[in-house]
Amino acid sequence: MTLTAPDAIDIFDPVHLDNPNPLYRQLREQAPVYRIPGTDFHLVTSWDLVAEAVNQPEAFSSNLTGVLLRQPDGPPVTFDMDGGGQAVHVLATADDPAHLTHRKLVQPLLAKRIRGLGPTVRELVDELWSRGLRNGRIDWATGMADQLPLALVADIIGLPESDVPQLLSWAYDSTEMLGGVVDADRFGHSVTAAAELTGYLYTTFKAAEANPRDDLLGILARACAAGELSDAVAVLVLLQLVGAGGESSAGLVANSARILATDPELQDELRREPALIPAFIDEALRLESPFRGHHRHVTEDTVLGGVNLPSGSHLLLMWGAANRDPARFEQPDTLDLDRRSGANNLAFGRGVHFCVGSALAKLEATAALTALLERSSRFTLIDDAPPQWFPSIFVRRHQTLPLHIS
Repeated sequence: MTLTAPDAIDIFDPVHLDNPNPLYRQLREQAPVYRIPGTDFHLVTSWDLVAEAVNQPEAFSSNLTGVLLRQPDGPPVTFDMDGGGQAVHVLATADDPAHLTHRKLVQPLLAKRIRGLGPTVRELVDELWSRGLRNGRIDWATGMADQLPLALVADIIGLPESDVPQLLSWAYDSTEMLGGVVDADRFGHSVTAAAELTGYLYTTFKAAEANPRDDLLGILARACAAGELSDAVAVLVLLQLVGAGGESSAGLVANSARILATDPELQDELRREPALIPAFIDEALRLESPFRGHHRHVTEDTVLGGVNLPSGSHLLLMWGAANRDPARFEQPDTLDLDRRSGANNLAFGRGVHFCVGSALAKLEATAALTALLERSSRFTLIDDAPPQWFPSIFVRRHQTLPLHIS
């Protein structure tokens, strides 16, 4: 599809949802701060301007105040997420000092648990591999990438393993509206899923208050007892970790496997030198960032990249576009295991909001890819079952990724 001018862009066009990189390139070159016609949303696509916005939290708040929704006729609409300023924002969508308070509660537990999670991750990978592999085929998205992260998130929070399938359904359904591609019937389903997940987490949290353990439920319960948090904020922290905590890991585990499935020589190189897997993961994160971008709320009339941004408007900071900016990365569309700057990408965000679960995501991806490489001599895509991307302007994740294993 040939685009002749930024005004001709429909970001919800299935062509762009499946492969956004040509669109990102055009926007970087022609309109790195691009207002989506008929809306108050702007896409920011160059590395320098994304970094500039991240470094100005006083003008560009992390509060999630609106999401863009596709309409069958006419321009997209902004769905209010702020409740007229009454919404409570936590962790990734909070600003300091609230953000710092939440992060100080969650991050030490994650760091402590990650140090001892290696055996648990490998056991889960083994179990999912055995369960998913049939007749030399496995759907790597639904059989491994979706399930592994949420099983670990549930373990860290203190939720029963038996609840993981239901949690996975709630998590993906409740965050579907963030991607903008949601029809009227699915929108109602998404709202219902969010309400059911919130109710489940509230009930579970109240039970944990009576007998707090050394898991995240216990840490949050003790913080509430000490007056550091309200129950509502604690439940919202849990909701964000369950609802979106697995998205980045699921995207990374599947996206990296797809890259390898189309490059047998790279597979062989990593089998010969597994010490290169971390460098490969960094490049996979850069090339196929699991989150296409994150939202920012403009708090004051300001200017970015020469574009006037009125107070109350919205930005999407497009990590995936910035990670392929030739002004930052030489030959940005090429996977280069020797790229010294590869680890310094924006796939997990930047600055104070750098993803609290990034180390866990890399641990999961390393374990899953190591097993995939060790247990195969070659794996490929399947001609009669091509992979499917989840349609979204927010995440870069697979709905299905069937692989043939030999």
